[in-house]
Amino acid sequence: MSENRPRPAASLTVRTVDGTTVVTLCGELDLLAAVPLRSRLDALTREPHPDLVLDLRPATFVDCSGLGVLCRTRNRVGARCGRLRLITDGRVLRVIRAAGLDGVFELHPRLPESLTAAPAVGVLPAPTA
Repeated sequence: MSENRPRPAASLTVRTVDGTTVVTLCGELDLLAAVPLRSRLDALTREPHPDLVLDLRPATFVDCSGLGVLCRTRNRVGARCGRLRLITDGRVLRVIRAAGLDGVFELHPRLPESLTAAPAVGVLPAPTA
């Protein structure tokens, strides 16, 4: 018999530091989180020359839907002549590497020091689809 365990709700924190938007993604980046996450990231990459940092270190899981959102965001940022950096280690980094995407993204193990001091604008739970 399987147990129904509550899954961690995906959430994100957004803050801006000197024109760079830092988004911290927590929880599971899966099929249930993909649509609302995509909508939020689309809104953040709407303008020309976005400078976006996605901190994936607190993420507990990523599946192909989550990878699809990351690839879509990369394509949108590139089409707008911007920059996307992924801050990741551990689980999510292994999935990115296994998918052969480590050469596609600009990957870093930690946030640049210049981006760590700014306070968060707020924690926003990912809306349900």
